[in-house]
Amino acid sequence: MADLTLGEAAKALGVSADTLRRWDRAGKLDTVRDARNRRLVPAAEVERLRARPARHAAGDSLSARNRFPGVVRSVEVDGVMALVEIEAGPFRVTAAITRDAVDELGLREGVRATAAVKATSVMVEGA
Repeated sequence: MADLTLGEAAKALGVSADTLRRWDRAGKLDTVRDARNRRLVPAAEVERLRARPARHAAGDSLSARNRFPGVVRSVEVDGVMALVEIEAGPFRVTAAITRDAVDELGLREGVRATAAVKATSVMVEGA
């Protein structure tokens, strides 16, 4: 099997080249260097990482680091919008998404889903 460039490996894994550089520095990814000192990723490494459980749907390239895998507990559709509640371990995450997204993702009570949270700030204040 041939070695892949960092860009090719990143595309195959659905992550960024920067993510692969971080993984390499952290020892989570084995790379080799070519004659010009560029990082190359052995195909076996790509296959090893592909064999890990998927963190998100194939083809997606989310950069969110806060992921809450769980089970859909409720879906409330009202017009073009819906509220989806996911029980993720000790957490309950509610997302407001479109009705079309609910249909496309096949979301219904009891289905496994992952909430991906990306925000610069979340503020909640009680009385």
